[in-house]
Amino acid sequence: MLDQSHFPEIENLELLAKQVVEGFIIGLHKSPFHGFSVEFAEHRLYNPGESTKHLDWKVLARTGKMFVKRYEEETNLRCQIVIDASSSMYFPNDAEMNKLRFSILSAAALVNLLKRQRDAAGLSIFTDEVIFNSDAKSSTKHHQLLFAQLESLLAKKPLNVKTNAAKCLNEIAESVHKRSMFIIFSDMFSNMDKDKSDELFSALQHLKYNKHEVILFHVVDKNKELDFKFENRPYQFIDMETGEKIKLHSNEVKNFYVEQMQKFEISLKLRCAQFKIDFVEADINNDFRQVLLPFLTKRAKMM
Repeated sequence: MLDQSHFPEIENLELLAKQVVEGFIIGLHKSPFHGFSVEFAEHRLYNPGESTKHLDWKVLARTGKMFVKRYEEETNLRCQIVIDASSSMYFPNDAEMNKLRFSILSAAALVNLLKRQRDAAGLSIFTDEVIFNSDAKSSTKHHQLLFAQLESLLAKKPLNVKTNAAKCLNEIAESVHKRSMFIIFSDMFSNMDKDKSDELFSALQHLKYNKHEVILFHVVDKNKELDFKFENRPYQFIDMETGEKIKLHSNEVKNFYVEQMQKFEISLKLRCAQFKIDFVEADINNDFRQVLLPFLTKRAKMM
C-alpha cells in the first residue's frame, strides 16, 4: 500500500489513485480476492447464441476458449460515491492528511478500481447543499470529469459551512433511478442531535427503499476525535462549522468527551445495522485497504 508520506510529492490525483490501487492489488495475496487483476475486466465469456462480432479471435486461437471483448459502455455495477465536504471534514486543518483529503483520495482510488472493472462510477459532493452530482457512467471521458472534480475539491479552502446531509442525501437519492451501490464518506458529526440523526437515517432509509446498497464510511481522526489524545495542557478549540471558540484544559473534559463519542458511535452502528447499511470506521491515520477491501467484499456479494 502506498505510504501516505508520499502524498505531498504527487500532484496528479489520477496517478496517485492508480498507485494506491496497484499497491492494494499486489497486497491482496491470500485474501478471498486472490487472483484479482485487471485482465478479467477486459473480456467476458461468450454466451452461446449471441453475435460473434466482438469475439476475440486471438484469445480463441491461443486458448481454445471463446471470450468477447468488453467495451466501455458495458458495466457490471453502478456505484455512486458521495462525499461530505462540510467544514468539519477539513479537520485536522494543520495536518497533511485531513478527513476531506482522505475521502477524496479514497474516492479517487475507488474510481480507478471501478474503471478497471468496467463498472460505472458517479460522484456527488455536498455541504449544506448538493454542489456536484453526476450520473454513473463508465466512459474514459466521464472518469476524467470525476478526477477533475475531485482535484478541484482538493484545492478548495474550508468555509464555515454546516452539513445538511439529510436534505442532500434525499436529493441525491431522487436523482439515481437505477439500482446502485452508494458509498458515503462523512464524519456524521453534524448529526449528533437526535432529531437531525433521525432525519439523516430517514434519508439513508430512502436509499435502501429504492433498492440501493449502502456503505457508510465514518471518516474520523481516531486519535483526536474519538480517543481525545491531546497533551495535558490548555487548548483553544474551534468549531470548524460555526467558528465558535472555547478555551479549556484537555484533561478536564477528556473522560466526558470520550464517553459521549463512544455513545455516538454505538448509536451510529446500531442504526446502520437496523437499516442493513454497512458501517465502516475509516481512520485517516490508516491506509486505504480499510476502504477498498469492504468495497470489493460488497461488490462480490452483489454480483
